[in-house]
Amino acid sequence: MAAALEEDEIDNDDYYSLLNVRREATQEELKASYRRLCMLYHPDKHRDPELKRQAEQLFNLVHQAYEVLSDPQSRAIYDIYGKRGLEVEGWEVVERKRTPGEIREEFERLQREREERRLQQRTNPKGTISVGVDATDLFDRYEEDYEEISGSGLPHIEINKMHISQSIEAPLTTSDTAILSGSLSTHNGNGGGNINLALRRVTSAKGWGEIEVGAGDTHGPLFGLKIFRNLTARCFMTAQCGLQFSSRGMRPGFSTMLARHLDKNTMGYLQWRWGTQSSMNTSIVRDTKSSHFTFAVQLGIPHTFIMMSYQYKFQDDDQTKIKGSVKSGFFGTVVEYGAETKISRHSVLGATVSVGVPQGVSLKIKLNRASQTYFFPIHLTDQLLPSAVFYATVGPLVFYLAIQRLVIKPYVRSQKEQDLEKQRESTASDVAKKKQEAESAVLLMQESVRRIIEAEESRMGLIILNAWYGKFVTDNSRKHERARVIDVTVPLQCLVKDSKLILTEASKAGLPGFYDPCVGEEKSLKVLYQFRGVMHQVLSGDTEALRIPKQSHRIDNDT
Repeated sequence: MAAALEEDEIDNDDYYSLLNVRREATQEELKASYRRLCMLYHPDKHRDPELKRQAEQLFNLVHQAYEVLSDPQSRAIYDIYGKRGLEVEGWEVVERKRTPGEIREEFERLQREREERRLQQRTNPKGTISVGVDATDLFDRYEEDYEEISGSGLPHIEINKMHISQSIEAPLTTSDTAILSGSLSTHNGNGGGNINLALRRVTSAKGWGEIEVGAGDTHGPLFGLKIFRNLTARCFMTAQCGLQFSSRGMRPGFSTMLARHLDKNTMGYLQWRWGTQSSMNTSIVRDTKSSHFTFAVQLGIPHTFIMMSYQYKFQDDDQTKIKGSVKSGFFGTVVEYGAETKISRHSVLGATVSVGVPQGVSLKIKLNRASQTYFFPIHLTDQLLPSAVFYATVGPLVFYLAIQRLVIKPYVRSQKEQDLEKQRESTASDVAKKKQEAESAVLLMQESVRRIIEAEESRMGLIILNAWYGKFVTDNSRKHERARVIDVTVPLQCLVKDSKLILTEASKAGLPGFYDPCVGEEKSLKVLYQFRGVMHQVLSGDTEALRIPKQSHRIDNDT
């Protein structure tokens, strides 16, 4: 039973949408909607054999929806598992008699078991590849002194350092995890590597502990201990100590950090580090939906500095961010600015320009692909040259816009079209069935709609003149796309009662007389109606609640 219940697919039959009721609908609301639809689809109201057969199918579907939603136990199962949950073999009689709360507890238990099985199969690999490029010859060339040397006509660009690191997690139990990590580095022909093994145990809901051992050809063996602990609901701390063995002897180290939630979006940190580079650091981090701000001060040997950074988050599909920071200390001053944007479902591309004294000018390009990070720091000049700053700023921007237009957008559009085509093919038979049911429902509604229109006209009430449901193309840049809509004038008029039309927050594809004309794409409902002799029009999203008539829908005669 558990295996069958773990299916992630959701049934297309939405009983709430079919009855046009809220998911929190009361028994009275369910009963009122059910009675109305029964009067519409009752087989005895139709003499034509074909209409009678179609009415019987729709009547049974409505009856099935009402039976499920009117029974608390069946409704709880349906809310959690969908229609498939009601059909799964293994629900014993005693289970069907459980309360909704007990059913939800059973669902949560099955979810935990599934998470444990997934945990055993997950290694959660993470990696970083960094390639440092020395491009100072582009701006700091000795042209006069070396112009006669063979090959000096082209700037000399070289890779002077590389770093590769990788880690994997191996869950041993639900509370124990082994972490294996390693790294290789090289700089100007000299390099080395190390490998580390850590064992982490979650001791309680409030904390965990970790033991780490490592070895390498540059620093020697390492032994470390790390702990994390929630002190209160708003405060936590970490502590770490280690022993590093090298040719110079044993070097101990210790660090601890205390963090506290200052408010909903703000964290305060206080860190103390003792060892070869002792320091004390305090910082405030504020992270909101639209921005990220950090202020930090550090006193230490050899690095003492003050730093402030700000990041603005655009609320767009690409999750674009722009950022800037200033850092000043004994080492000098560095100003950085840059941006990052999402270029595909799992990839984020970013570029940062670093201008500092005495560091010079650098361009840092970073690509995050799932759990892998690719980093390319390009050192342009040791001096503050305006030309280097200009090219470091404009060059990546122009290159990105060109690639975005010529490569990324066409690729993403092609992938989206392929995914939609696969989805259409997989749901073609179901859509055809839903379309047939919708057409049958519209035929059965004709007589009821005629009576409703007569009653509304007599009181100058609500008349649906035209209604379309599906994908509308209003953007001029998308004229090449074809609108895919269906006429739902009759089904909407059939839902009018006492000069009012109320649709709940659910996909309208499940309403009687509706079906999905464009699977996987954004849909809307456009309605042109008349109320008290005045024309009105409204465009509503697929899952938005709709209530008409409204004064705001009125069409101004002057426009």
